[in-house]
Amino acid sequence: MHTKTKVLAGVLLAASIGTAASLVWLQRAPKALTPWVWQLPAHFPQPVIPADNPMSEEAFQLGRQLFYDKRLSGNGTFACASCHFQHLAFTDGKALPTGSTGEQTLRSSQGLANVAYHPYYTWANYSLVTIERQNLNPLQGENPVEMGMNDQTQAVILQRIADDENYQAAFRQVFAQDEQPVNLGNLVKALATFQRGMISANSKYDQALQQQATFTAQEERGRKLFFSEQAQCSQCHGSYNFNDQLRDVTSKEIKTPFHNTGLYNIDGKGGFPDGNRGIFELSGKPADMGMFRAPSLRNVEVTAPYMHDGSITNLEQVLDFYAAHGRLIKEGTLQGDGRKNPLKDSRIDKINLGAQDKADLIAFLKTLTDDEFLRNERFSDPFAKRNSQ
Repeated sequence: MHTKTKVLAGVLLAASIGTAASLVWLQRAPKALTPWVWQLPAHFPQPVIPADNPMSEEAFQLGRQLFYDKRLSGNGTFACASCHFQHLAFTDGKALPTGSTGEQTLRSSQGLANVAYHPYYTWANYSLVTIERQNLNPLQGENPVEMGMNDQTQAVILQRIADDENYQAAFRQVFAQDEQPVNLGNLVKALATFQRGMISANSKYDQALQQQATFTAQEERGRKLFFSEQAQCSQCHGSYNFNDQLRDVTSKEIKTPFHNTGLYNIDGKGGFPDGNRGIFELSGKPADMGMFRAPSLRNVEVTAPYMHDGSITNLEQVLDFYAAHGRLIKEGTLQGDGRKNPLKDSRIDKINLGAQDKADLIAFLKTLTDDEFLRNERFSDPFAKRNSQ
């Protein structure tokens, strides 16, 4: 064969190999991501989404799988869902949960509905400003241990995920720009996407706003009372999400208040139990003692027990507590008169509730239960469905 012919054949062969390789790459290339569409009523603005973690259906479903996967814990026995049950609006019904190694936390498991709208996370930590960053707390926390990811177990956990062919494909699709897509940063991004998608906006209250439902006479009395000066509820829970720390695409100013409600006063000077003293533990400022974030009241009917430490059992007791302007603990290591807490929010003392008022308020609060959210298969355990087939 002449030299020119050999060269031409080589070029053709290389082109053929290159074309074949391209075809193989195209066959293996991840499919395009499905654009996310928010399904929100008119009174709900869109959440703010980080530019480096855009929403997609595939990322949401990947996060859902990870949320329910016990392989994310160091000992393989514990999932995010172990402390966040869908039928309880992603709380766990306990005063204080225990982690994967049996250690008990100091604060109760918060509900996850509408966390996309939070500027801060957990009960009292203004340093956590993204869900992604918050996800590292239960994963990597050491005091107490929750998921048990540490320097020794992190590589093991990531390898468990990387060894799963379904996860391989899902991570490769969602994070196609990364050469090694299964990594801790992408894992917490996927979890955050699932959590941002947990929108609860179809309670009877929401339906009434859209003229799709009608309050009973008692619910209406409770609604008016809730938003009144007499009850003061709306001072901390008056937004569309029934809390007072909010951020969305319409926000021009983001308010991030914390509150002392007179739950404790163990030293007569406003003291709260050691290790559970609100944002004081970060700031060190005496005025911040006992300051906690007001949680959303959406689905509050199913999220007992209440307060940051789960120390109040039911809604009736919650309203008794506020009507008394604080809590009197008569004996034990936590004894003290919270009603006289000098750091208590002064608005608490303006509350004036009788027995009928409390009953009406509870009737209204129950209209904030979103039954669809509590049963929606999109938020459910995918492993349970798979194992039942």
